[in-house]
Order: sequence, then structure tokens, then C-alpha cells
Amino acid sequence: MDPEGSCIQDDPHIKVMMAGSTLRKVKSRSWKKQRHFRLLEDGMTIWYKSRWAGMGHSTFSVTEMEAVREGHQSEVLLSTAEEFPADLCFTLVFHGRQGNLDLVAETPEEAKAWIQGVRKLIHKAQNMDEKERLDQWVWDWFKKADKNKDGKMTFKEVRKLLKMMNVEMNEDHAFHLFAMADKSDSGSLEIEQFVYFYKMLTQRDEVWKVFQDYSGDGEKLMLEELENFLSMEQQEGEKSSQHAQELINRYEPSESAKKQGAMSLDGFQIYLCSQEGSIFKPELRELHQDMSQPLSHYFISSSHNTYLLEDQLRGQSSLEAYIQDVISTLKEYAFKASDFPVILSLENHCCVEQQTVMAKHIRVICGDTLLTTLLNGQVPQQLPSPQELKGKILLKAKKISGTEGSLDETLTDDISDEEEMTNHEAESLSAEEPPAGTLNHDGKKSKAKLSKELSDLVVYCKSVHFHGFEYARSYGKCSEMSSFSESKAKRLAKDTGTDFVQYHTRQLSRIYPAGRRTDSSNYNPQDMWSVGCQIVALNFQTAGLEMDLNDGLFAQNAGCGYGRNTQFSPEKPEERPGYTPMRLSIQVISGQQLPKVNQKEGSIVDPLVRVEIYGVPQDQAKEETSHINNNGFNPVWNETLNFVIHTPELALVRFEVEDYDKASRNDFMGQFTLPFTSIQAGYRHIHLLSKDGTAIPPSSLFVNISISELTRRSQI
Repeated sequence: MDPEGSCIQDDPHIKVMMAGSTLRKVKSRSWKKQRHFRLLEDGMTIWYKSRWAGMGHSTFSVTEMEAVREGHQSEVLLSTAEEFPADLCFTLVFHGRQGNLDLVAETPEEAKAWIQGVRKLIHKAQNMDEKERLDQWVWDWFKKADKNKDGKMTFKEVRKLLKMMNVEMNEDHAFHLFAMADKSDSGSLEIEQFVYFYKMLTQRDEVWKVFQDYSGDGEKLMLEELENFLSMEQQEGEKSSQHAQELINRYEPSESAKKQGAMSLDGFQIYLCSQEGSIFKPELRELHQDMSQPLSHYFISSSHNTYLLEDQLRGQSSLEAYIQDVISTLKEYAFKASDFPVILSLENHCCVEQQTVMAKHIRVICGDTLLTTLLNGQVPQQLPSPQELKGKILLKAKKISGTEGSLDETLTDDISDEEEMTNHEAESLSAEEPPAGTLNHDGKKSKAKLSKELSDLVVYCKSVHFHGFEYARSYGKCSEMSSFSESKAKRLAKDTGTDFVQYHTRQLSRIYPAGRRTDSSNYNPQDMWSVGCQIVALNFQTAGLEMDLNDGLFAQNAGCGYGRNTQFSPEKPEERPGYTPMRLSIQVISGQQLPKVNQKEGSIVDPLVRVEIYGVPQDQAKEETSHINNNGFNPVWNETLNFVIHTPELALVRFEVEDYDKASRNDFMGQFTLPFTSIQAGYRHIHLLSKDGTAIPPSSLFVNISISELTRRSQI
């Protein structure tokens, strides 16, 4: 049952990969070491080791990779271009925040084989259906358990497998399942028998019970019974009838059941585990929001110093992380993820002459995509929309107001964030007090010099110092925007939150991490979104809660980097028009194949589920289940967690699974974060993500979700 099949293994490029190659792994101009790489028999795992490392080796899956770049398309390989020709070089690009792998082959033919071979494997992995993914996973486990590589598994190997799979099982029960699968009574399982063993092992009683509630004969769901399930449990209403037939056609593996217009238990489980059965409404993953509103009415995904791979002081500067992000300085990558505008925030430390050189470079690199004139040539009363700005790069920087080429502002805004940090972290000025000029060494006020060529490139994102809300109301232009350190933004949100929200109806603001965060840690972006801040810049290279929230917010709307912003008072949501609080009830039913935290043989996890709500202050909440001892494979909780959401359109819901430890801090196992408004009610699976935001199939949670308006009666 090799899911790989023979056809891909017959491919000449794949054959080269399976035979293995000695490739040079390059980390810098001085770190270039030979490693032996080869594609394993499953056609999905790449194995590599140093010839000096004895038995030690590393592996990674094809599913972890996003793309292959050919030639000198990384900063590291560019720096070694004189030593290694482009036709020997390639870069493996990984999903999430995992660092890329720069490799150099010994011959151009070998490089081509790996480049083309990996591309084919990535394409195959991306186009697997649910059944193929499961087959692949079963095959992976069989290989891991088959220690002596004889294509069979003894009971001793099965017991080790159960530990690897996070299963704590009574030995008698395990042997009983083994004996049932060993139909030839040979004392070992071949792959087909192992599949049968796996099916018995993964039998989902909780899914079977739901199936039984709607099945008349306990064997199948007839079309009308499936319609009832979709209407009653999945809250699909009128579309249940058409959708039921679509689900049978799409997910039912049995042809005879399909002919009867019915769904078997297998088909039902495959549907529930699919993207349609996931917690995230599929239609909201597509582009669905109105993109014709002014730019200030949207949250905009934004990175801070993401050319750094580590911390802010010692991290190696790299263009790699920017290329992975939507916000890229290179025309080639600016609109790969989305056609909507890219705002390039310039951190300018240059003299006037160098600024002019920089302006010329920006013009040349960006070409026609760089917006250099007003749309329609008219001075706007409000910012243009993302729709109107499609395919354009907008420069955010200082702009000359007069004709002398100098600024009547202090340097503290955004010629560089660092200078605002040093001058304004302490913030002795009140929010409403206009700034004085900067002082030179003679104690006299000085003016910052700016290149006219660079100034001319700034159209709708002119960086200005923030003079206070009253000044902004009277004199502020929609094309002017200010940057705030997180500490100043938090203070403004706390002291004058309503004014901050009002300010954002017309003007953009950018928030950046405090100067003390030299370790590239992040602040909670939700505090800023709650008062309407549009450009909340985070250190994308640092995984954790804050990036989970950012990924969760921007997962909707086709991941285009823009999300609609709503205006209200964050402290008193009940005062806004149309205020309707919602009740969210989450029955956490079970978990499936949760990842191991400790890879030590014999270690088993004690999982619990925590649900956290992030939103306006009134909505912040968290609840958790009890922990289940020694079962990461199929833990069952059947516990219900309840929440009240006062501002649904701003709330994010985060599911985190942890390994309980009574003596120390719980260990992170997996998470999933999404907007409250994107949640599908009913029986749903939550497909967990790792700490760096990548998928860890088939780890999931099975939940039943109910969402209803909170009436006075239900509050009593």
C-alpha cells in the first residue's frame, strides 16, 4: 500500500534524489559543509547527515516546504556567488517561520534534478486529498515501527509504535487488536493488515455516536438523514439539501453507498475531518470583504525589522524573511500573495545624497508599481481604497512641506524608529503638547534634511510627528500618518481610547515594538486593533501567542493582508449602534494524534485544552478543560466551556493544547487561532498548528460549537 505509487518513483529527477547526493549546506561565507541528502522510500521524507556524524541524522518532510528557488536567490548564496556558480545553487523555502536551507550541488545536472524533483513532490503534496493524506500518515507510522525494515511488524514493534503514537494502552487489549489484524496468524503484520489494525485503533466512538443519532439503520445516513444532521447540528438551514448531496459525492468512498444516495460512517468521518468540516468557515477564507472603503478602514498585516533572523542587535540581516512576507521591497515578490497595495515603511538613516541614490533605486526596482502621483490628480478628503490601489507600492516616509528641502518637524517620528525610541520612550511631553525641534551640539534647534527626490515618492503615507488628537482633528490630513511605540500607543488607548478610534477613521497609524525588545519579542497586537490602529508591526521572525493572533486575524479574506476595521468605543461596546452580545458555547469532545512534546522513548503526554478570547477589554477571557492522564492519541474530555462576546467583529478565539505538568509550567503542544466571526457552528475539527504556525497533520481537536444571541433571559 505504498501511497507514493510507482509513477513518481519512475521520474528521472526523483530517482536521482532517492539514490542520494552530496550537497554543500551553506550558512554563511565561512560556514559551508558537505552533507549527504537523499529522498526516502516514502517519497515524502528527505534525510540528511554529515559523514562525520556517526549514526546521527536529520529529516524533514516535503509537506514542510513551500517552494524551491533556483540560483543565487538568497542573501547567503549571493554572498558566495564568486565561489559557487548559479547553476549549482538552490534554496529550499519552508512554511512558517522556519529558516530556509541554502544548498550547492556538485554538478549543474544534480542541482537541476533536486530543483525539479522537489518541485514535483511539493506539487503532489499540495494536491493530496484527505484519504491520501491519511494513507501517507499510516505509511509513515508503519515505516517508523518496522525497525528491521522487513516490511512486517511484530507485536514488540507494535508496542513501541503505540508509545511513539502517544498511546498508553493495556497490553492485553493491544495484543487483542494485533491478533484480530493478524489474519494469517503469522505473528506479524504486513502493510494491509497494519491498515486494518490502525482502523481499529483509531475507531472514533464519539463520531460513531453522532452518526447513530441520525442513522435509521445504524449503517448509513440516507440523503434525508444527512440533510437533517446538516440542518440541526451544523446549522446550515436551507442549503442543507443541496449540500448533503455534494458531501456524498465528494467524501463517500463506497461506490455502492453513493448509488443509494447515502453516506457510510467512513464517509461521515472523512467529511468531518475535511476543510469543510473544520471550524473555519471555508467561504471566509476566500476574498469576501468589501475592499472599496478608504485605506484607514482596514487592518493591515505589518512586519517590523523582519530582515533580521534573530534578535534586534546581533541578528544576521537577511532579505529572506521579507521575501517570505507580503511586505517586500522587491517588485518580483510584492504581489505574489495579494494584488492589494504594499506599504513600504522607510527607516531612513541616510544623508541627503544617499537618500537621492536610494530614491533612484526604489524607482528602478519598483517601476510602474510604485505610486508617485495622486489618483486622478486630486487632493483627497479621504484615503483611496485597497481596490483602487491594487498592484501599487506606497512609500511611507517624511515629505518636504516647503521648498527648502528641510523639515519643520523633529527627527523623532520615522526617519528611523530607533530615534523615536531613544527620544520618546520616556515621553515627558503630554499627548497634546506639540514637540520642540531637536537640539544640536550647540543647544540650538536643527532641521532634518531630506532629499527632494525621495520626498517626491511619498504620496498617501506622509510620516508626521503626532501633535495630539485636537491638532489632528483641526489640521490633520488623511494622507498624514504617525508612528507610535507600543508604550505610547498603550497609554493613548488607556487614557483617550475613544479619541484614538476617531482619529483612525481618517488617518493611518503604525505601531512598532518598544526599544527594550532587543530580543525581537512581541507585544499583544489586540490591544492596538481594539482602538483601530491599522498597521500593527510585529517581529514576524518570533513565534508565539502574538504571531498566532496576527496569523489568525489575517487568515480570513484570502490571506490578502487586509481586514475590515469597525469603529466603536472599546470601553463601552454596548453603546454602539446594533450592539448584540453573543454567547459562545464550546463542547471540547476529543483530541486526535496530538504531537509528542518529549521525544524520549516511553514519554506520554497529559493533554488539556485552553480556550482564550482576545478582543476589547470586556471580552478578554480564558477557560480550560481538565487534563487527561497518559493519552495524546485519542483523549476524550466531553467538557463544555462558555463565553460571552460583546464585540464579535473584533474577537479572536485561540485554542491551545498543553501537556499538563503539576511541578512546572505546562508544555505547548499545538494551537489554532481564528476570528470569532469565522467560526462554523456544529460538530467541527480544529486542525492544530505548531508553535511556528505550520500544520502538524493529523493532530486535531473535535468540538461541538453553539453560537447564539445573548438575550436578557439567558443573562439572568
